[in-house]
Amino acid sequence: MKKILLFVATILFTTIGFSQAYDGAGDLKFQIGINAQSNGTGITGTLDYGIGQNFSVGASSAYMLGVNELINVPFVDKFDIKIRANANIGDVFKLAENADIYPGLNLSLKNFGGHLGGRYFFTDGFGVFAEFYTPIAKYNDDLTPSEEFHNQFAINLGASFNF
Repeated sequence: MKKILLFVATILFTTIGFSQAYDGAGDLKFQIGINAQSNGTGITGTLDYGIGQNFSVGASSAYMLGVNELINVPFVDKFDIKIRANANIGDVFKLAENADIYPGLNLSLKNFGGHLGGRYFFTDGFGVFAEFYTPIAKYNDDLTPSEEFHNQFAINLGASFNF
């Protein structure tokens, strides 16, 4: 039994050692997860493409599914799409190759904002991520309750995939 556990642990740690959270130019990451905001939750997806050693660009989208029933929310307020740029600085902080931190900026249908995220890969193709998002400048300051979606602090959690 000890030999089997040792073998499994060796394979697991070897696999983890070969995973990379950000690999520079040409790196392609897809993430999908939950988006949590005040008065609602939804799904989010991102696609990031590495264009330099520490820089990536991409797009993200979110759609609100669980909405507080007291708020009448039209489709246009439930949906948002963003273009984004990230500074992938895991190597700057000397993190393990399977971990990355990425602050970034994004321009969406609703606002101009910023995010701080992190990824941790268990294998070469699969990991987890967490992002914290906040708007910096809203296009409209007089928002209805339904327009507050995607115009407030949000947390994204989910799975990250290497392509």
